[in-house]
Amino acid sequence: MSSPPDPVEVHPPNGRMPALWRSEGVFVANLLGLFFGNEEETRMLADEVGEVDSYGGRLLPIIDLLFAGRGRNLLVLEREPDPFLTEFFADRAGLSLPEIGVLPHRDYLALGARSDWDHEAIERIGSHSAGRIDGYVTDDTLAGIARHTGKKTLSTVSGSRTGNNKWLLHRHLEECGLPTPPTEVAEGPGDVRACLDRLVRAGFRSAAIKAALGASGIGLTKVDDIGAWHEERDAIPEHLFREGPSLVQGWLRPGERGIMALRSPSVQLFLDDTSVSMFDITEQILSHDSVHEGNESPPPYLADRPDWRDELLRQAETAARWLHGRGYRGTASVDFLVTEEETGFTVYVCEINARVTGATYPSLLAKHFLPEGAWLLRNLRFAAPLSGRDLLDLLSEAHDLFVPGESEFGVFPVNFNFGSDGLIHKGQFLCLAPSSSGSQELLRIAELDLPCAPDRD
Repeated sequence: MSSPPDPVEVHPPNGRMPALWRSEGVFVANLLGLFFGNEEETRMLADEVGEVDSYGGRLLPIIDLLFAGRGRNLLVLEREPDPFLTEFFADRAGLSLPEIGVLPHRDYLALGARSDWDHEAIERIGSHSAGRIDGYVTDDTLAGIARHTGKKTLSTVSGSRTGNNKWLLHRHLEECGLPTPPTEVAEGPGDVRACLDRLVRAGFRSAAIKAALGASGIGLTKVDDIGAWHEERDAIPEHLFREGPSLVQGWLRPGERGIMALRSPSVQLFLDDTSVSMFDITEQILSHDSVHEGNESPPPYLADRPDWRDELLRQAETAARWLHGRGYRGTASVDFLVTEEETGFTVYVCEINARVTGATYPSLLAKHFLPEGAWLLRNLRFAAPLSGRDLLDLLSEAHDLFVPGESEFGVFPVNFNFGSDGLIHKGQFLCLAPSSSGSQELLRIAELDLPCAPDRD
């Protein structure tokens, strides 16, 4: 049985920035640490995302919003950020920026494996005045760095690990009586066939096999046609069961089981020691295989659906109390599926991402710059790689660039991703406008003005 709901106070969204950490902080932005040492899923994420060592740069414009103490914060990246974008943040956007340290992923792994903390970045962390340290997740390596440098992690290792565990969350949702998609539990690869057979008998043609821990589509295997699935040919890898049982769930889609439309909203959270703030509601932009591609806020359909909003927040509160009770602290998101049927609607909690997510940094920046507006965040990949200077010049010359104090709407570059040639191959771009239709139009204009690849990333 799960423990009783955490009695922590939960605050609904109020259109403003939540009260974040009022102290200095160190943040180790190692995206490849998401899987707590699961090397196969780590490799798969690197292959899926590409240019993964520069993804931590997304934290550069928001660290001083997350940690709003009076001193300077420290952001430890896997590589140096683009100097032209850094200059834009400080000089034109007027953002306060943290100090920068560099700890490549290979060095992060070596430190954890040897427990030998002889590294320039570790010395930098140890000499920094902040008393607290955080990362995408709190794994054993981050906890070891904290002990060695005399810092305190914001979350416990178990809180971070169990807070991201889909199987444990699913059990809690069932015990609370919340709706869940038809689900079978596979203890190992040999159980998957029987789980799929039961879903076929329940009327499903497709299914998703979800590892307890995963991110950005990694740890999720979609079975498009259960009838054509062959146990030997389509073997399920062992790494999906490294953290325990996997969930085998019926795939919900429009046109089946009375479903007319399907939505993917997400509620953004901030958890401190005494409270939880729900500070934004976004819509996830997902690929056909449910890989996360972007977010927008507010979800365009939600203004006319107050009953949907109320149910989202009710279930988000239940999930948030569970997460707080695990010992996790910091930003997080509760992801949902909402099915629209002729007879009504159903809200399902899909998962919790107990970390800084793809919606955290655009939401904080949007509320900092344009609190009453709308925003849309997309990855754009370029057919012709270019320098950071040239990319910013293109946006500026086309009058697309959002510059606080100079423009009321526009495109704000959040991060640039480098290729092996040192040029920018893709980036994350935040479209800020008074309305959702305005932010969508900004994205279309930016794609025309930049050398974008035909397919969005």
